[in-house]
Amino acid sequence: MTKRASKKGIWSWMLFDWAGQPFHTLVITFIFAPFFASELFFASEAEGQATWGYLVAFAGILVAFSAPVLGGIADRSGPRKPWVFGFGALFFIGSYGLWWAEPGMASLYWIYISFIAAFIGAEYIIVFTNSILPDLVPREEVGKISGYGWAIGYVGGVLVLFVMLLFMVTPPGSDLTVMGNAPIFGLDAAKGEGYRAAGPLSAIWFVVFAIPFFLFTPDKRTDVPIGKAATKGATGLRAAWRKIKPHPEIWMFYGASLLYRDALVVLYSFGAIYAKSALGWGQMDLLIFGIVAAIAGAFGAWIGGWVDGRKGSMPVVTFSIVVLILVTVAVLSITKDTVLMMKVEEGSNLPTIAFIICGAVIGAAGGSMQASSRALVVEFVGDKLTMTEAFGIYAMAGKATAFVGPFLVAVVTTLSDSNRIGLTPIIPILLLGYIVLVMARKRMVPA
Repeated sequence: MTKRASKKGIWSWMLFDWAGQPFHTLVITFIFAPFFASELFFASEAEGQATWGYLVAFAGILVAFSAPVLGGIADRSGPRKPWVFGFGALFFIGSYGLWWAEPGMASLYWIYISFIAAFIGAEYIIVFTNSILPDLVPREEVGKISGYGWAIGYVGGVLVLFVMLLFMVTPPGSDLTVMGNAPIFGLDAAKGEGYRAAGPLSAIWFVVFAIPFFLFTPDKRTDVPIGKAATKGATGLRAAWRKIKPHPEIWMFYGASLLYRDALVVLYSFGAIYAKSALGWGQMDLLIFGIVAAIAGAFGAWIGGWVDGRKGSMPVVTFSIVVLILVTVAVLSITKDTVLMMKVEEGSNLPTIAFIICGAVIGAAGGSMQASSRALVVEFVGDKLTMTEAFGIYAMAGKATAFVGPFLVAVVTTLSDSNRIGLTPIIPILLLGYIVLVMARKRMVPA
């Protein structure tokens, strides 16, 4: 039985979600992504959406097949905090580099490189911090702690969105924030500096709030030299797959998680871009939308963790997938003139209200699904793999998410020249993920 870590150690682990979430909230979802697609360089928002999809896909490819290998190396060499520190440094440098994404710049290659570095750093630190979780609490509490950590992360995302809304960005046509003051630090609204600051703000926030994790969360130690660990870790993925090959429920679970997390990444990466094109929202509208969705995500993750601790992870994940399927259909039925494919009066606020409600539902369902999925890794894998190997393969499955889904969206958007049609692959991906997950559960042998 796992010995419980101290409360300070557990809370410091949960606070790490708080430290890392602003990158996903500000850069990947609500602030930088729509700014990138509509304000920088591109002839149309469809072209911007397609380029963003290819960029996220390429970054995901770089992560996908190396995460399990690195996880195996770290597992054999012992402490995982040095890996978190190293990739945290890469994340900091990449996130900070997004500051130079100035509208009209002649070349975006530096921005591409910065985003890829930040993305890789963010994803790798998740692999290693996730693998620490099963060492902190008994197995039956993993889902609850995961959900609470995810909820705390969403609260951090909400807070930084409020900071940007009140002090850093300005409404269209104004040089002042909603507080009536000039943006802090002399940020130039005409150059989009308030939105470009999403990268540096994410980087600095991470450095400050990751400190308790390094000070108080326990980490294991071994005496295996790094060279020997690297040799063994390089072959660890093949060995790990051999271990789970006789257990179809495990690799089916990984396949299912690839699919439904694939769709969720697409929703998070392109939802704000779609809102901007479909409803004509400005950056201020998107910021408010992000706050609502992030608050809902915090509640969803927290409630999901509570339900997980009482009913288990599987009901939380399957229910969340069904909700996401339904809300995606609803989202794609909303335009400036229609809600659920029905015409509304010209100038009606109903499309905006409906889209905000859908965003809140996506935030709540997505938060609970991601948190309980971390617990499902432990439930499905059991003692058949080390936890770092298990979460390494989980990361690989999730990073197939990081290129398959966005790549499909990019291709469909390019072929159709439509942001709306470009997002339709989300629905069959979610549906297939649900089916495979249910089949995997039926194959599980009762403990």
